[in-house]
Amino acid sequence: MKETQLLKGVLDGCVLAIIAEEEIYGYELVQRLKAAGFQTIIGGTIYPLLQKLEKNGFIDGEMKKSPEGPDRKYFTITAEGQAYLSGFKNQWQELVGKVDRLMEGADKHV
Repeated sequence: MKETQLLKGVLDGCVLAIIAEEEIYGYELVQRLKAAGFQTIIGGTIYPLLQKLEKNGFIDGEMKKSPEGPDRKYFTITAEGQAYLSGFKNQWQELVGKVDRLMEGADKHV
């Protein structure tokens, strides 16, 4: 199974977690994801996701001057985004626990 199939369901939460830490623009966000080990992430995946998160009210985007080239759109998390992220974290922990229990049982039979 490709990582991208697994990642599709959790990428919103990962992106919101990064934006919750600091105001960030798209390219920098892609670099942070890659530094975290998500080497297959590309801008073509992230930019539509940022648009969706902004449309849903989870993040706000603001154009700002860049010292290096064109203006950049920086993103910050909203109160709605914080609430979504909190729920995501809870669901993620529950899912990880369930999968871990199943994998431990499977290890006994391998």
